[in-house]
Amino acid sequence: MTDPNAAARPVQAVILAGGQGSRLRPYTDDRPKPMVEIPGTGTPIIGHQIAWLAQEGVTDVVVSCGHLAEVLEKWLEGADLPARVTTVVEPEPLGRGGGLKYAAAHLPHPDRSWYATNGDIWTRFSLRDMADFHTGRGATATLALARPRLPWGAVRTDGFGYISDFIEAPPSTFEINAGVYVFSPEFAEQLPERGDHERSTFPQLARERRLAGFSIPHGAYWRAIDTAKDLTEAAKELAALNG
Repeated sequence: MTDPNAAARPVQAVILAGGQGSRLRPYTDDRPKPMVEIPGTGTPIIGHQIAWLAQEGVTDVVVSCGHLAEVLEKWLEGADLPARVTTVVEPEPLGRGGGLKYAAAHLPHPDRSWYATNGDIWTRFSLRDMADFHTGRGATATLALARPRLPWGAVRTDGFGYISDFIEAPPSTFEINAGVYVFSPEFAEQLPERGDHERSTFPQLARERRLAGFSIPHGAYWRAIDTAKDLTEAAKELAALNG
């Protein structure tokens, strides 16, 4: 049976891989953050991201490089990748929004929607479902939303003020921007040439009710790799998923 939504789903994506990853030192002393390997996998974060994007129907990926770009470019050139990958390096620092606009200009299908992800995100959920959600809302941009686990234990109390339970690292009651996006073709035109789109373009779209939020399904894996502890936790979680 033909899927009526298939033709509208993105086949192209941008990976923002230009950050310095200072909180991941010493792992990032000689490589950009997306080139840090998840322990036990032998593959850097960006390798897992490209594999996931390809599984979700993406054929072309533009990687926006910055810090130690040559290390990332060398790995991409030698890797056996499941999608066509192009790298771009900003001629000068453009900020997150300007960098995204610069990378989007190198997508092969400017008239089609596209995915984007931050280069430090380790996740698995259905991008196809997110793209269908985006189309159904008529949005210009859709953000994936996650509930990260708190780094502390929590307590639950009853109505009389007595502690009734202890909860180890519970999920947050608030959703956050998960660093994965679906953008319609016109979104790139609304990005700033320089600066941060999260302080300009996103608020404007929200006021116009053209910014949507797709909640990552319960049970789907998501983690931002920001510190050495995140690497350790990701390795444990991956082992548990595969075990």
